[in-house]
Amino acid sequence: MTRSSTLLFALAAFGIGPVFGASTCPSLTALKLQNSAITLAEPVAAGAFTQPGPAGGKGKQNAAFQSLPAFCRVAATLTPSSDSEIKIEVWLPESGWNGNLQSVGNGAWAGTISYPAMATALAAGYATASTDTGHTGGNPATFIPGHPEKLIDFAYRAVHEMTVSAKGIISARYGNGPKYSYWNGCSTGGRQALAEAQRYAADYDGIIAGAAANYVTHLQGAQVWSAQVVHKDEASYIPPAKYAILHAAVLDACDALDGVKDGVLENPTKCHFDPKQLLCKGADDASCLTAPQAEAARQLYTGPVNSKGKSLFPGLEPGSETGWATLSSAKPMALADETFKYTVFQDANWNYLTFNAERDMALADKNAGPTMNSIDPNLKPLFSRGGKLLMYHGWADPGIAPRNSVHYYESVTEALGKAATSNSMRLFMVPGMGHCAGGDGTSTFSMIDALSKWVEQGKAPDRIEASRVRNGQTDRTRPLCPYPQVAVYKGSGSTNESASFACKVQ
Repeated sequence: MTRSSTLLFALAAFGIGPVFGASTCPSLTALKLQNSAITLAEPVAAGAFTQPGPAGGKGKQNAAFQSLPAFCRVAATLTPSSDSEIKIEVWLPESGWNGNLQSVGNGAWAGTISYPAMATALAAGYATASTDTGHTGGNPATFIPGHPEKLIDFAYRAVHEMTVSAKGIISARYGNGPKYSYWNGCSTGGRQALAEAQRYAADYDGIIAGAAANYVTHLQGAQVWSAQVVHKDEASYIPPAKYAILHAAVLDACDALDGVKDGVLENPTKCHFDPKQLLCKGADDASCLTAPQAEAARQLYTGPVNSKGKSLFPGLEPGSETGWATLSSAKPMALADETFKYTVFQDANWNYLTFNAERDMALADKNAGPTMNSIDPNLKPLFSRGGKLLMYHGWADPGIAPRNSVHYYESVTEALGKAATSNSMRLFMVPGMGHCAGGDGTSTFSMIDALSKWVEQGKAPDRIEASRVRNGQTDRTRPLCPYPQVAVYKGSGSTNESASFACKVQ
């Protein structure tokens, strides 16, 4: 069966009739899709798109939108359940379409279309799609109480339904569906990526999962626990003014371990920094840590453990200290707090200071895990049809512990074997990068280019070139290496140039 006939068969299964010729953009309003209503189909002139504001009003018009080519903008509302109201948009290039679909992910509780990410995909020649995941407004998660179907939409159904509809819209517009379909997301978008890989293996040929928030019950539990560590006894609170001294001490202790002193830890798991090195010898000031603060820092590096000392979720890595306000500021991260309020305890008055990691993560596994978690290591359905999965994660991520991605990758390797995993899945850890972007490392790279070459040309990524951009200028390049390999200095050449490094297991 050809790819085109496979698409038509799949579309028919979802109530989408065969399409034998291209349609004009405005005529797409008449397109009939299962559980879907097209609400908008309009041509957008080059550089004319303005992001909608609150309640549909006029919003932003930034430089990225101004440089967009002309496209057909389609909006639809999907209703796979009686309580579903999933908004999606699909953008279709008026010319220069590369023949492929790139759907883009969301962040946090979503609640909005990911317009900037759509713009990036469209500019690269893709048809692109995004969803608000079935509710509007993002935080707080007040859409959850009394609406179990909306929680399912947010967790995984909205993305799948969007994907099916997007392929139908593309087929109607161009007369044929996408040759290849890709998913590209980070954080919540990374969780969506793994949900697609695990639940709907036929949706995408290639999937990018960045900093995946896939182990929701333990990730959000660890995030609540982190706030509790520094607030259950306020003497443990680490003022943000002290993050810099912690970070400097880590670099002083571990920066040279990888053979290059460059302000970045190539592999933070090799760093065994003890915060007690910063204990105040006299009065407490900004240059030292009190004993309770040093103990709090140790716990943040370790992560929550159960009564037998077994890890419940990884801790933050050495090198992430300048971003610790993400989880350890005046109150817990809203997303984590709300996850337990609304999906675990169903109690808007729940107080995070009562959190017990072992007990409450187990309860979360029972109450929310089957819907929210995407931790199934069996990716055989995806791999057997030739699908590829690229994961990446910044080693200095202060919000989602980087070893969460390592653990998922290792679970797939254990379940399917090293050869099968390597043939279809790669994990790239990014030294010095924060949450999805930024940081002191080389955090500018193109996962979609690497993935498309793998899917379409069979060229597996043995290294991905990355750069560090400061003030609009590239001042460092470095290879990203497939885990467990790391970039190793060859011993000659500039340490700011990628060519001076090789990918090796150390």
